Amino acid sequence: MKDFELENRRFVIGGVAITIVVIYIIRLFTLQLLSDDYKKNADSNAFLKKIEFPSRGAITDRNGELLVYNQPAYDIMVIMNEERGRLDTMEFCRSLGIEKETFIRRMAEIKDRGKNPGYSPYTQQMFMSQLSDTEFSVFQEKIFRFPGFYVQKRSIRQYRYPYAAHVLGDVGEVSKGDIEEDDYYQPGDYIGKMGVERYYEKELRGQKGVQILLRDAHGRIQGRYQDGRYDRRPIPGKDLTLSLDVKLQALGERLMEGKVGSIVAIEPSTGEVLCMVSSPTYDPRIMVGRQRGKNHIALQLDHRKPLLNRSIMGQYPPGSTFKTSQALTFLNEGIITQSTAYSCHRGFSFHGLRVGCHGHASPLSLIPAISTSCNGFFCWGFYDMMNDRTKYPTVQVAMNRWRDYMVSMGFGYKLGIDLPGEKRGLIPNAEYYDNAYKNNWSGLTVISISIGQGEVNLTPLQIANLGATIANRGYYYVPHVVRKVKDEPLDTLYTRRHYTMANRSAYDLVVAGMRSSVLGGTCKAANRRDYAVCGKTGTAQNRGRDHSVFMGFAPMEKPKIAIAVYVENGGFGAQYGVPIGALMMEQYINGKLSKGSEARAAMFQRRHLSYDVVYKKQ
Repeated sequence: MKDFELENRRFVIGGVAITIVVIYIIRLFTLQLLSDDYKKNADSNAFLKKIEFPSRGAITDRNGELLVYNQPAYDIMVIMNEERGRLDTMEFCRSLGIEKETFIRRMAEIKDRGKNPGYSPYTQQMFMSQLSDTEFSVFQEKIFRFPGFYVQKRSIRQYRYPYAAHVLGDVGEVSKGDIEEDDYYQPGDYIGKMGVERYYEKELRGQKGVQILLRDAHGRIQGRYQDGRYDRRPIPGKDLTLSLDVKLQALGERLMEGKVGSIVAIEPSTGEVLCMVSSPTYDPRIMVGRQRGKNHIALQLDHRKPLLNRSIMGQYPPGSTFKTSQALTFLNEGIITQSTAYSCHRGFSFHGLRVGCHGHASPLSLIPAISTSCNGFFCWGFYDMMNDRTKYPTVQVAMNRWRDYMVSMGFGYKLGIDLPGEKRGLIPNAEYYDNAYKNNWSGLTVISISIGQGEVNLTPLQIANLGATIANRGYYYVPHVVRKVKDEPLDTLYTRRHYTMANRSAYDLVVAGMRSSVLGGTCKAANRRDYAVCGKTGTAQNRGRDHSVFMGFAPMEKPKIAIAVYVENGGFGAQYGVPIGALMMEQYINGKLSKGSEARAAMFQRRHLSYDVVYKKQ
């Protein structure tokens, strides 16, 4: 019995000994092969890996006018494992002009892995960013007194003009989400936050370089490791050429001062966006440097929403500009012909339903209906399409056929512009109305969509693109704000033609109607002697004062510019939309405004619409 117990005891003791040995072997394996803590410690004693940031790509307008460039700046970096509390904190704070409490708070934030997930005591961490030349020179004189702290040179963005803030965007410090999404970034890096700066971030940012510096036992820099054999030079970001004309953009922003809305102009032959104005706007130059965060918060809190790019995010009823798309659909589907005439006795009246209209001749055919912006004509056309059972077995089939035409014209979905945040607007289909009306609806129920009211919503970009499509007589290119990326071909998304479902002859008739509107209809204020303008007004109803809308292009043959103007609560299209659109077209086609036009521009610049009054009415 004793021999058996002794034997068992020997096995237990042996097992324990073997377990201890195995644990030690695993721990040694982990420390030496799997963990890089000791390697980092050893490397940090011998080497300093100094990141070299590339210069960010410059941005110019279509005529080579410099819009965005780089300015030298300096960051203060810290390696916590070297600092180790040896710092004269008061002297350090005096050198940077900061309070001791600021220093303590910032050091704690660096060590907080929740806020700084890439933290390591052996690598450089951002302490303070974007020092000016003056601040840097003061600190540089005393840096030898501050162990663990280094200066890192980089560049910051500068915006030359106070224009195009929504298109250009800005650059700010990376968020935790940015770092998690792309391992290129480290805490303290910068990234495009909005606009072109965001959309073309990878092209603009370039590639980081690195210098490997050798240190002695006291941490003093001895020079480059192996004469820079393992250094990597930074690769500059690629320059961008925008399609914007900065002079046209400047005029648009002047004309929209004190108003809420948007101007979008497109070159029909390419889809290049010539200007994109969203009002109210802000000066992009306030979004640089250490004051960026403070200024961004102030813009966020502004009840006028200046950060909102209404050109691509605003979703509005297009009003009577939408009638051009209805004419194209009815013609192509054979619902009407050029000579089809409908009566309009100050509106559309049928089975107790009435849609009002202003006074004009009656009955009238398509071209004068576009010219006078007749509601009755387009309501009757839509009614006939929804009730034509020889073509469409049910109203649902008719509605979905109508929807297909609208989608082919670039409505109801994002067009795909090279800016973040684009909205799709709304084009209803049969399922939408089946759900809304429990399958009990007809063409009369939804008649208002035929005149750009009701459930239909478009962005100003989509309205401008409608103008470009009509100018091209049936096709468009996806609108884009970048004309060229240095040493790269333009994405084929922006070089392919998109044809609509309507034919060329239908477009010719709509062009004739829009030309008639300028010669003697609702757009006559846009008429010119030196080039032929085609246009269509819109007066979009809403809960307050109507919105003023204009869509047009010029010249009539070989068009150079298509434009949409949308002024919230501006009244009739002829009050704000038409004259602003006419001035913009003159500026682009002639390169300047005449003396009389400059006087009109100054008048519209001074003519403000109260934002507070407008939105209290709604």
